[in-house]
Amino acid sequence: MNYFELFELPITINIDMGKLSQKYFELQKKYHPDFFTRGTELEQEEALEMSTRLNQALKILKNKGETIKYILQLKGLLAENEKYQLPPIFLMEMMELNEDLSNDAISQIKELTKKLYSEVESVIDNYNELSTTTADLLKLKEYYFKEKYLQRILDRLSG
Repeated sequence: MNYFELFELPITINIDMGKLSQKYFELQKKYHPDFFTRGTELEQEEALEMSTRLNQALKILKNKGETIKYILQLKGLLAENEKYQLPPIFLMEMMELNEDLSNDAISQIKELTKKLYSEVESVIDNYNELSTTTADLLKLKEYYFKEKYLQRILDRLSG
């Protein structure tokens, strides 16, 4: 059972956070380990596993980037520790930004992040299990890795 099935949600990138939270609390009431203190060892173990799974699923589905990654994994388009090869032009731009440790670099990275998002925004907003193509998903994959790369630079510059 995938995380969307667990929360009885359609597979989508833009998740209804209200429904997600509501279902999470409903399932936590049902499976929280504290409610199984008098249960058998097996029941306690199963409750702990389910509670852990619920927390992990919530963490992923509340984060758009992690949701994109999860959907790509469900579709078999992203391996767990995949070393994705970003385009050389992008990497050259990043080397230049990395050398410039000014506030201007931070604003450039934020602008680039917005530009990258705008290129896949329609795929994200209109994601549909039946009509979203593999080509669209591969665009999302490249966006995912570029955004992740940019975030690492931002974290380094801000930290």
